[in-house]
Amino acid sequence: MPDCCIIGGGIIGLSIARELAGRGLSVQVLTRDAVRDTASWAAAGIFPPTPTPIVGGPAVSAGDAFTAWSDRLHRQWSLELLTETGIDNGLAACGGLHVAAGAAALERLRAEWLAWQCKGARCEWLDTTGVVACEPALTGAAGQGGILGGYLLPDEMQIRPPRHLEALKRSCRDRGVEIVPTTDVRSIEVRAGRIEGVTTPSGVRTAGCYCLAAGAWSEGLAMSLGLQIQTRPIRGQILLLRLPQQILKRVINLGLEYLVPREDGRLLVGSTLEDAGFDTSTTPEAIQRLLVFVHSLLGDLPDAVQEQVWAGLRPGSVDGRPFIGKTPACTNGFVAAGHFRAGLHQSTGTAVLLADMITDCTPSVDPSAFDPARPLFDVDANSNNGSSARPPDSVAAYLARAAAEASDESKNVLR
Repeated sequence: MPDCCIIGGGIIGLSIARELAGRGLSVQVLTRDAVRDTASWAAAGIFPPTPTPIVGGPAVSAGDAFTAWSDRLHRQWSLELLTETGIDNGLAACGGLHVAAGAAALERLRAEWLAWQCKGARCEWLDTTGVVACEPALTGAAGQGGILGGYLLPDEMQIRPPRHLEALKRSCRDRGVEIVPTTDVRSIEVRAGRIEGVTTPSGVRTAGCYCLAAGAWSEGLAMSLGLQIQTRPIRGQILLLRLPQQILKRVINLGLEYLVPREDGRLLVGSTLEDAGFDTSTTPEAIQRLLVFVHSLLGDLPDAVQEQVWAGLRPGSVDGRPFIGKTPACTNGFVAAGHFRAGLHQSTGTAVLLADMITDCTPSVDPSAFDPARPLFDVDANSNNGSSARPPDSVAAYLARAAAEASDESKNVLR
């Protein structure tokens, strides 16, 4: 019987498994999907900068502090994984260019620029000429009035999610982790305040403790553990183009959409933000929208080849923070879910923090902000307060922003 059974084989589950195995525990991972079908495989792999807070500056939120710690761990893990597996996960500072297509969007970027400066990030404001100097491939869009300015974050990073997941999987296996594929957990059996096993199509599996890390599917299973968490699935569709040679150096962000250049000439175009339930299919309308977006910035791209399209489900949290910790009704139950758009970035910190709890070590960071039993923000109760009442990283806030951008006339001019 393994010391720990992890329900979910995505980035969070595999990261926890690697950390626990590195501490000497026997670990079993139950995964319902192939790795390439997980939300993290489908992610773009953009890591915003995580600057050191300025003394006397604004207070840093628990979420930002956790991401900053996870970011430092990623740099360490990247080197370790390369040594262990020979796989380079592509973690590198490429810089991020954030541009605006209209006057209202430009004002929003100015507010973001000031906020980044207050956080202590390196951030440079650019007019149209400065944007083109950074990325000459945007000359056409700027010349047509489609780019009015923006800012540069030179410390924005990217990672190659498929490579990182493959490295994690190999590292886990090298450390003795048992990964059980195509295993759908149907129920969690609880008796007298302990989990006695999980029911799968092949029978009941038992372990010393259990960790629920099933992404968007965690909410339903959590009810068996006495938890009322929300991991609302939000679909993101992505398009991958292959170019004869790469024409961008940096990640380009226009609102919630982005272009991520890869060294091998591929260009990732994303992403939609859709409340579509558990539907992981792509749609012609969304892919066409992404094509219009990339052509509006880079022109016709006659030699580009549409190589692949896919969709992933981000597990959204109602208050913008993940759920990490022990389940209150079960002494041997833990949960790590609801990371939404930050799952890949926060995966390392989640693994170390949860491993601390499982092994009864003093937590490396204060876990209280991520307590699975914490009171949650009530969207319905705050619906009359306007968008400002929503936590900024919550699902509701991002869906509202996506809807506003879709109706933004200044953005429609570009498209």
